[in-house]
Amino acid sequence: MRVELIAVPYDSGHRGERMGAGPEHLLHAGLPARLSAAGHEVGVRVVEAPGSWHSEVRTAFELAGLIAAQVRDSRSAGAFPLVLSGNCLPAALGTVAALEAPAIFWFDAHADFNTPETTIGGFLDGMALATVTGRCWRQLSGGIPGFNPVPESQVSLIGARDLDPLEVVALERSPIRRCSVADIQAEPPRDAAAGYIHLDLDVLDPSEGAANSYATPGGPARAEVEGAIAAIGAAAPLGGAAITAYEPAADAGGLVAESALVLALALVAAASGAHG
Repeated sequence: MRVELIAVPYDSGHRGERMGAGPEHLLHAGLPARLSAAGHEVGVRVVEAPGSWHSEVRTAFELAGLIAAQVRDSRSAGAFPLVLSGNCLPAALGTVAALEAPAIFWFDAHADFNTPETTIGGFLDGMALATVTGRCWRQLSGGIPGFNPVPESQVSLIGARDLDPLEVVALERSPIRRCSVADIQAEPPRDAAAGYIHLDLDVLDPSEGAANSYATPGGPARAEVEGAIAAIGAAAPLGGAAITAYEPAADAGGLVAESALVLALALVAAASGAHG
């Protein structure tokens, strides 16, 4: 199949810094070649933020709009869009806008379900899933063509374990399905019109390598995540996916970079129905 890699090399409005270095690092680490060797036709696009002055909030939503256009263009050309992004919010918001409220499979050590009223750390990415489901930043997200909040009943939160206190309360009151990778393999959702897999690499246990400075123990192994991706692909058509939050400086041995390449292949295989 044809795969479009959409690289978004920004973290909190800063190009190429911290997790913003991750997307291009994965390209240089051989992701296009690995996909080509697996028999896929590969294109690469790099999204650049407009203007010369960037801020965390404004730039994130500008990038989301650009990602939505790129994902939409890729799909209209018959390609599977795989977004490589430093941050979660623009990748998820942009892809969801292009897919028009798909079922969401959110792999992350964190719930990203804070709002400006509940956050402790103030990090915009910690509000990514809350934004996609319409809990916050509604004016800005509403300006992205095609975006509609995804009903929380269409969201599976997989592997989350590092939560803020008010996030826990919000999730307890939400129909979001909280589950493990084993749960997804045992009982993948059915009858989804289209799926979006959001893969924040810090879902992996740090024994697999440190994806970023937010890595926390208690997560799944790479093989377990790979199996869960295959189960989702077998149960629901995938419209797009994103790999996010990879900080090369935290990955001293390169273990997470290798995991990212393997899991990218798993995402594409799941989208094409090629599960081995």
